[in-house]
Amino acid sequence: MTAPPVEDLLRTLAPQVLGTLVRRYGRFEGCEDAVQEAVLAAVVQWPAEGVPDNPRGWLATVASRRLIDQVRSDHARRERESATAAETVPADVPDADDTLVLLYLCCHPTLTPASQTALTLRAVGGLTTAEIARAFLVPEATMAARISRAKQRIRAAGSTFRLPDEVERAERLRVVLHVLYLIFNEGYTVSAGAGLHRTDLAREAIRLTRMVRAQLPDDDEVTGLLALMLLTHARRAARTTATGDLVPLADQDRTVWDRALIDEGTALVKEALAGPDLGPYQLQAAIAATHADAATAAETNWAQVHALYLILERIAPNPVVTLNRAVALAETDGPAAGLALLSTLDGDARMAGHHRLLSVRAHLRERAGDRAGAYDDYRAAAKATASLAEQRHLESRARRLRRPQ
Repeated sequence: MTAPPVEDLLRTLAPQVLGTLVRRYGRFEGCEDAVQEAVLAAVVQWPAEGVPDNPRGWLATVASRRLIDQVRSDHARRERESATAAETVPADVPDADDTLVLLYLCCHPTLTPASQTALTLRAVGGLTTAEIARAFLVPEATMAARISRAKQRIRAAGSTFRLPDEVERAERLRVVLHVLYLIFNEGYTVSAGAGLHRTDLAREAIRLTRMVRAQLPDDDEVTGLLALMLLTHARRAARTTATGDLVPLADQDRTVWDRALIDEGTALVKEALAGPDLGPYQLQAAIAATHADAATAAETNWAQVHALYLILERIAPNPVVTLNRAVALAETDGPAAGLALLSTLDGDARMAGHHRLLSVRAHLRERAGDRAGAYDDYRAAAKATASLAEQRHLESRARRLRRPQ
């Protein structure tokens, strides 16, 4: 079997080593800095000298030494930390993988979703602060301050490096999955900027979700989330033209969808749905599998898609779910029915001026023959989104409506 590239190996090992150090020494922030330094050392040394026989142990040893150096230079705490500084670095690193514990820590309930996402990408994903800043279109200094504040809040909350109790663990896992879902969504369709997607972020979300599932193989929602990501990511190559223009789902060349990801995702959906309970990720994955099962857009089982959205709307009410159900309803009962359902969102403050609501309404008005209304909504939707790829697509739809018939 071919060895993984050094970068991929380091992304996998870094959170494991960080978990080992935090469990041994506490000091999340200091441990995280020490692991980053060890990773940088590996990036320089391993390509030239070869990957060591025990790469995880190598990283743990180097990171521990870096941390001890930090402790020795901390004059204000020299006496209290002298015992730690005197410790010998163990040659053997425990085989236990603390990645899930680390994810729980990064998704601490005292943090905002933005901070949870940034800290997860930094500590568990191994992305640099500069990479995270570029992904979310903020200055590096701003992202560094956000990550630093997140670490400080965790420390102030008195958090310890351990799995939460059973009740808190279930709630915290929900947050962990939501953060991974947000990371994937930002990678699949970036919220702002020139490109439509950030493949590196989407792949990182998939990698991290695979790690969670490896530790919680019997959790149907974890399985559902992984299936949803794989089935959605399978469409990536068909979502844009060679010039970067957006291609709607109905117009995509399905022969270029990644069949291996679809097969894996479909198998996971069947596994996730076999359990006694249904969660939102399982249902979203089932919807994605229904789309993947259709050889052409015309063959899509829209009645099944609509039924799944109805169930999802009952167990996890959300205006975006209602919006997507309106699309499915329009396919089964006509655009007027879809528009009537969309009108129920007009008073929802969360959707006020949202480009997705405007763009779906424009599409349904166009199908219903209301060209003037569709033109206005396409233009409004283009102004409301910060994604340049989506802007170009929506403006092109508006321009098409102005052509003489």
